[in-house]
This record gives sequence, structure tokens and C-alpha cells, in this order.
Amino acid sequence: MRRIDLLKSTPFRLAVIFAALFIASFLVAGVVTYQLLKHELADRLDQTIQDTYTVLTASYGDGDVTDLSDTVTSHVQSTSRHDRIFLLRSKDGARLAGNIENADVSPGWSTIDSTKLGLQSNERYRVFSGQVDKQPLIVGITFEENDEYLRIVFISFAWASVMVLALATIGGILLATRVQRRMETITSTMRDVGSGKLNVRIPLVGNGDDIDRLSEQVNDALDRLASLVEGMRQVSTDIAHDLKTPLSRLSLTISQAIEKADKGTAVAADLLQAREESGNINATFDALLRIAQIEAGSRRSRFTQLDIRECLETIVDVYADVAEDKKQLIKLTLHPNESLPVTGDRELLIQLFANLTENSIRHCPAGAKISLSAKSIDRTIIVEFADNGPGIPAEERAKVFQRLYRLDKSRTTPGTGLGLSLVKAIVDLHRARINLEDGHPGLHVILTFPAGSHDKHAEPSAATDQPNRSLILNLPRENKPL
Repeated sequence: MRRIDLLKSTPFRLAVIFAALFIASFLVAGVVTYQLLKHELADRLDQTIQDTYTVLTASYGDGDVTDLSDTVTSHVQSTSRHDRIFLLRSKDGARLAGNIENADVSPGWSTIDSTKLGLQSNERYRVFSGQVDKQPLIVGITFEENDEYLRIVFISFAWASVMVLALATIGGILLATRVQRRMETITSTMRDVGSGKLNVRIPLVGNGDDIDRLSEQVNDALDRLASLVEGMRQVSTDIAHDLKTPLSRLSLTISQAIEKADKGTAVAADLLQAREESGNINATFDALLRIAQIEAGSRRSRFTQLDIRECLETIVDVYADVAEDKKQLIKLTLHPNESLPVTGDRELLIQLFANLTENSIRHCPAGAKISLSAKSIDRTIIVEFADNGPGIPAEERAKVFQRLYRLDKSRTTPGTGLGLSLVKAIVDLHRARINLEDGHPGLHVILTFPAGSHDKHAEPSAATDQPNRSLILNLPRENKPL
């Protein structure tokens, strides 16, 4: 990776910021620790001087200045290189004992240079000056040992800071490089998608981090995009195939009507046939536009809380007479008083159930039984449609949701093959699932909806206020065999 790319990398910049904050925190903690240690050493130094002074004054318990002088001399003999200084003078100022000749210090605690003690070194001393029965006594200790400790701590901390800085920088570069490499992979994938390669996907690391989750979402979106584009391509091909015949018939009918008009023959029947053909073509395009609108998701703004059992009861109420005319039986099975709440568009759900019901009625023979049921399981709503008709072959079940796709046995009957495509679009809009299974005999359709919160105060759908039968009869649905 080029340096300029790394410097422009957001992960690298974040890593640098994080490293700077970490090092700043480390420095602040180090300074605080250094000051605390410095004060602790100073306190211990004062305590040592105070203890020594106490020992010396204790030797003067009987008022014998000789014992005090001998004790001071003993402490002097145990000291080398003036690490500690002692000076005992008499009441008239004469030097009695000690390792210095004179000391220009004030009574009490003081910090002085060695020059004030008459010494040639450049050390600093912590000194306590007091009196023992009006006899001046000075005790002091050099800061050399404390300064050595602090110097060692400072050097150690400096090296630790250098190591932390190096590790933070190297770690930041490695982390940023790794993240940037993954970001470059995403960028490369999107570049390929932009050039028309809709089959490429972002490779996943598999650690479940935020980049992996983002990649999964992008891959899902690409899957959806590829599906939509493929669907558009398929629709274009299917329209060219399936509308070529009705357009040819319409053109032939109009040509025949023109010829008959030239001959003075009645053309009313031909015009009626042409109107019917154009109506079928318009119905096909209306259904395609409706599917496109649903797949665009614009209808999701009309979602409300509703009870799906009311939609099923409406379907059975409307289609019971239609089935009876074909000597068929429709039966709805629901658990008494069970609420089946979903979030969705009432009009589209009724259209979904109506298309499935009409499909069974048209393709099942007389005497067939069509059953509808719904139940709530583990925060999902399961809706099932079953009939004992001819069913759909297993190898065809994945294809029937394609636009304009029709089974071979249905091509001799009127229809466009958009009914189940509309069903699938409505199911996807509601984030539900649809499965087609063998009913042994017949077709078994299983719809799985995510359960909605059943709020009695939720805003009702605008379609709820319409009469049930009118609502279904006015739906712009596919009214041809599927």
C-alpha cells in the first residue's frame, strides 16, 4: 500500500488518534506517579532525619552532654562521604561533635546547598536544626539517594514511553493496513458492481465484526439487486415472447376488420375481439406495473396493525358462493378467540389471499375441497392454503413465481402468468415467506408472517372502513388463471 493511501486512510487516522490519546494518558499517569514517588521519598527522608534526631536527643536523658557528644560521634563514624551531616555545639557556640565545622541554617526544617555547610560538593541536603537543652544540634541527609531513585524511575519511564510509542505506532499501522485492505476489497467489489458484474460479492472474514456485518448487508443488497435486474431481463424476454402472440392476433383482427370494411361487411365482431385483445394486453401491463410498485416498497408507508383472521374471514365470505357454483367447498379453520396480529397493508394482504383462493378454485375440479387456516407459533403467524386439485409439479414450484411464467397445462387457457408473481411481491414486501408443498394430492401453500404487536389503539387501515365484498371486487388483481 502506498504511503499516501495510508495517510488518507480513515482507520489509520483513527489509530493515530487512539495512539496519541493512549500515549498522552500514559504520560499523564507517569507524571502523576513520578510526583507521588518524589513526595513519598521526601517524606521518608524527613522521617529518617526525625528518627535520627530523636535517637540522639534520647542519649541526653541524664543531662550528660558527654553521652550526647559520644552518640553524635558514633553516628559520624558510621557515615562516609558526608552522606549524613551532624553538628553539636555548646551553649556558647563551641563545636562539640560532628563532621562539619559550621552550618548556616535556620531553626527547623530547611533544604540547603552543601556550600552553606562548608562542603565542596554540589549536593543538596535536607536538614533539621534543633536544640537539646539550649545546645544546638543539626542533623541532615543528602538528596543523592533520592535523586538516584528518581533518575532511575525517570529513565525507565522514558524508555517505556518510547516502547509504548513504537508499539502504538506499529500496531496502528498494522491495524489500519488490515482494515484498509478490507475496505479496499469492498471498494473493489462495488467498482465491479458499478461496471455491471452483479455476481461479485464481498468476501467475509467470519469474525462477526462490524465490517463483516456491513459486508453481509451489502451482499444481501447485491443479491436483491441482481435478482431484480435478472427479473427485469427475464420480464423483457417474457414480454417479447408472451405478448407477441396477442399483439399479432390484435394486428390480424384489425387487418381483417379493415378488409371487411372495404367490402362493406359488418366489422362489429372483429372490433369486439380487438377490444378484448387490447384489454388483455393492458391488464398484463397493469399487473407488471403493480408488481413493480410493490417491489419498490412504496406501499410500506401504508402498513398498519391488523388482525389477519379478519382478512381470511373476508376471503371466505366472498368466495364461498363462487366455489359453490363450481360445486367446491371452502373451509376456514381458526382457533376461537385467537388473535393473529400482523403489520401490513390490508388491501395487499386481501389481494394475496384472493389470488391464492382463485388459483385453487380455477384449477380444482368439481367436488374439490379448499381449506384455509391460520395460527400463531413462536411470534410468527402461519397461514395455510390447501386443496386436493392437480397441484404443481415439484420441478415447477420455484419457477411459478417468475413473471409471465405459466405451466404447460395452463397455456391453453386465458391468463398472463402474473398471479403468483404478484403473490410473491406482496409476501416479500411484508418480509414474510411462502413455501409450496405437495398436498398429496393437491397444492399446500404455507405463508409465514412475522407477528406484529397487537395494539388495540393502533391506527386502522383505510381499507377497513370499506365493505368487505366491495374491497375484494375492486382490487386491481390478476383475474386470470395462474
